[in-house]
Amino acid sequence: MKNLKSIALALVVALSSVSMNAQTKKVDVKTSTVKWVGKKVTGEHSGTVNLKDGALVFKGKKLAGGTFTVDMTSINATDLSGEYQGKLNGHLKADDFFGTEKFPTAKLVFKTIGAKATDIYTVTADLTIKGITKPVTFDITVNGNTATTAFKVDRTKYDIKYNSGNFFENLGDKTINDDFELTVALKF
Repeated sequence: MKNLKSIALALVVALSSVSMNAQTKKVDVKTSTVKWVGKKVTGEHSGTVNLKDGALVFKGKKLAGGTFTVDMTSINATDLSGEYQGKLNGHLKADDFFGTEKFPTAKLVFKTIGAKATDIYTVTADLTIKGITKPVTFDITVNGNTATTAFKVDRTKYDIKYNSGNFFENLGDKTINDDFELTVALKF
């Protein structure tokens, strides 16, 4: 019985020291940015989408986790203005694309993190868009109180097939690339 108490006490001490070493840093959603670029045969559109919340987890100085919620209702084309901007923003929020009325947020949750170089990590995360969760892998650089990354997302994996050349024939110059690009700068 005495051994069992000693083992239990050792386990509690070990778990306490592990959790004490982990530090969660909340992301400043007002100063952090998420920029997107979507390309098509005849050009491209670019814009922003806002973070709703987010946090990075560190063990010592090493990145150990992260969770982010994106406010999809904030998606905004910044390369257009006036009527054309309003039309594109409305289309991006419609069911053809992100269906923001039914799916107002997207979520990214880090699953595995590997050190690639000093302050650079390779992350595999679960990305949920339109209620569909798929893995994405990207490199992220952490420097002081900032973290930056850029990666591509295949929209068709999230049931966003509008004008995809892989799903529709004879689109010609109306074809939209399946991948869109994200450039993220986090401040915490």
